[in-house]
Amino acid sequence: MNKLLILLMLMTCHVLAGQDIELTEQCPPSFELRAGKCYLVNRYQFYDSLQNRGVGGTQTGLPTFRDGFSPAQIDLGRYLFFDPLLSKDGSLSCASCHQPELGFADGRPRSIGIDGQVAKRAAPSLWNVGFLQKLFWDARADSLEAQAVGPLFAADEMANTPQQLMADLTANSDYQRLFGQAYADTSQPLSLENLLHALAAFQSSLISLNSRYDRYALGHHQALNEQEIAGMNVYRSFVARCSECHTPPLFTNQQIAVIGTPEPQGLALDIGAEATFNAPKLKGGFKVPSLRNIVKTAPYMHSGVFASLRDAVAFYTKGRGHAVPPGVEMQIHWHIWEPKLSDQEIDDIVTFLGTLTDESLMPNIPEKLPSGLNPRTAFQPTRNQQAEYTDE
Repeated sequence: MNKLLILLMLMTCHVLAGQDIELTEQCPPSFELRAGKCYLVNRYQFYDSLQNRGVGGTQTGLPTFRDGFSPAQIDLGRYLFFDPLLSKDGSLSCASCHQPELGFADGRPRSIGIDGQVAKRAAPSLWNVGFLQKLFWDARADSLEAQAVGPLFAADEMANTPQQLMADLTANSDYQRLFGQAYADTSQPLSLENLLHALAAFQSSLISLNSRYDRYALGHHQALNEQEIAGMNVYRSFVARCSECHTPPLFTNQQIAVIGTPEPQGLALDIGAEATFNAPKLKGGFKVPSLRNIVKTAPYMHSGVFASLRDAVAFYTKGRGHAVPPGVEMQIHWHIWEPKLSDQEIDDIVTFLGTLTDESLMPNIPEKLPSGLNPRTAFQPTRNQQAEYTDE
């Protein structure tokens, strides 16, 4: 779809968008309004953990969280997140690769960008992203604002330019009004800086901390059944060692790990964090992802090489470095070894991972957008997510 047609569409639809879109004055659920800002409230804040991180126990604290956004900034970010206006031709939104129905991932081995281009890696989930210290699989961004710049302006993703993006937003009177409401205390409310800030505000509101696992960890031991508890015990054991990297309660230690994941057939080796840090010892290294809502986000790993969660779990018991290509040297993470788990133990771990599902704070998808574009046309789910293990 060419840019002229998009602009004509926007001119036609803008009246339909209407002046009745107003930003909320209320914080999202689980956030408390104090002095005009929203602050996260959760039961884990009553627990401590070593080095502020936790070492795999149930009642340990969460890492530092980024909050303190205003309700209007969070709500503006919600509209922007779902608006295809942010892409070059109005065909993609942030939600195209981070679909609410698919765990804020997209159900693809690798994401699809502008004009059907296939991206280099899979889209990671955004649940609890406000806790993360590094973004992208290769840890190349240290803030949500820096992360957003990547897909917005990458030629194979949303393919926009800062100049065109700001021109489209400035031409929209509703966005001018809403930015003015959310950033009234700044000299230039409608700016790229504030757009990135609003996207960060919304994404930080995506909280998932009330799964059945959490209810078990916080004292309600009937929340898990016998097989799920057995799976949790294997997961936390020194044999499987899952919790040493996917550390509760966030289920990531936020580090980079070289585990020797295979690439899909026909794809060259992805060196990962080696490029970010210019460090050969990190060849094939990627950020340890959180396992929250993991049953919603198949396929797995940075390139979606494993179609099922069981395949992903079974990878770790097949031997240290077993999938490293011949002639490639990798410094496999010391936690990766040969646990020789039984089929039952693998099944039990996968069953336990199903207890990490919590979408109780799912945000509302806007019914309409300031641009007049349809918020749902840019993120039609690519598959019917039928998790092998559900949280019922």
